[in-house]
Amino acid sequence: MIPVLLIAIPIAGGLFAWFVGRWGEQWPRWTALAVSAAGFGLALSVWVKHFAGETSPGTGRWLERVDVAWIPSAGIRFHLAIDGLSLIMLMLTFALTALAVAASWKGIRRRVGFFHFHLMWAAAGLAGVFMALDLLLFYFFFELMLVPLYFLIALWGHERGVKAAYKFFIYTQASGLLMLVAILGLYFVHGRGSGLYTFDYLQLLGTTLSPRTGLWLMLGFFAAFAVKLPAVPLHSWLPAAHAEAPTAGSVILAGLLIKVGAYGMLRFMIPLFPQASLRMTDIGMALAVVGILYGAVMAFAQTDLKRLVAYTSISHMGFVLLGIFAWNETALQGVMLQIICHAFSTGGLFILAGALEERLGTRDLAKMGGLWSQLPRFGGVTMFLAM
Repeated sequence: MIPVLLIAIPIAGGLFAWFVGRWGEQWPRWTALAVSAAGFGLALSVWVKHFAGETSPGTGRWLERVDVAWIPSAGIRFHLAIDGLSLIMLMLTFALTALAVAASWKGIRRRVGFFHFHLMWAAAGLAGVFMALDLLLFYFFFELMLVPLYFLIALWGHERGVKAAYKFFIYTQASGLLMLVAILGLYFVHGRGSGLYTFDYLQLLGTTLSPRTGLWLMLGFFAAFAVKLPAVPLHSWLPAAHAEAPTAGSVILAGLLIKVGAYGMLRFMIPLFPQASLRMTDIGMALAVVGILYGAVMAFAQTDLKRLVAYTSISHMGFVLLGIFAWNETALQGVMLQIICHAFSTGGLFILAGALEERLGTRDLAKMGGLWSQLPRFGGVTMFLAM
């Protein structure tokens, strides 16, 4: 039942936060913080139950599973599961959601209950993405998490928040539709070959595909995950979204949403299409190197603090893409380490950027000269997070 609770608690908590918003601003904040803590506690309990005391946790095992028929006639199941990879992502999800709530404690004054409703539903969508083992259910959560993030940017963002939200939504929705087409294609190919029409991930593993069919289906998944990552040249939505999003939105975008791209490649794209993914190695590595260099150069050129951090994210996620296509265990360990470190460091930098903007009324780096002498501790924390 833990996988179900990890989704149900944020959904119910979001509705409750919206409802109690009429009683005052503090109620939704404490509700959202309690929900985030409860989600993290549940994820931590799974780790304690299965991994505490182990020097080398086992791999390839499902720690928690819920698998029931949803629409049997179409082969759709409500199939959620947690393994080591998804457990790490779940703990990150609720830890960073708690940080996002804390970061917006004083900054959000309008429609506070509605704001935390969207924040909790984004967490629920992300939790579903990291646990879904039915491809149609995965797609449902993949799209669900985008809707509250769209409203966070559009309603609580800066002057051009609506425009940035539209750009974010169009990029992610269009690429998501390509993945949906690929999911349906895999569904029918597997059904015709085996007689079993199903969206279940475990059943679809090992589906016999011709090289041409496998490549086209893999490209549908790759497009969706490359936009989320984001890989250059599919990245232009990210700097705009970060520049206009409230601090909490930036924490979720940088710390969690772009990690969905890496998770999707590791969980779905490579296992479902191993040969086609192998054929993509040169292209994937080339895109990774371009992203690393382009993101770094563009970061040097920025005067807007949040845009600077956004472009460093593009550069850092290039290393993640490079590690995925390196095809060795050491590289994958580096990928996971980078995902965890980047989530906290970039999330922290966006929180600091938001704090500076609140105090100074600007994100222009040209107007921030000499801050170290006035805020030495702030500067030290910033240096630590940047490193």
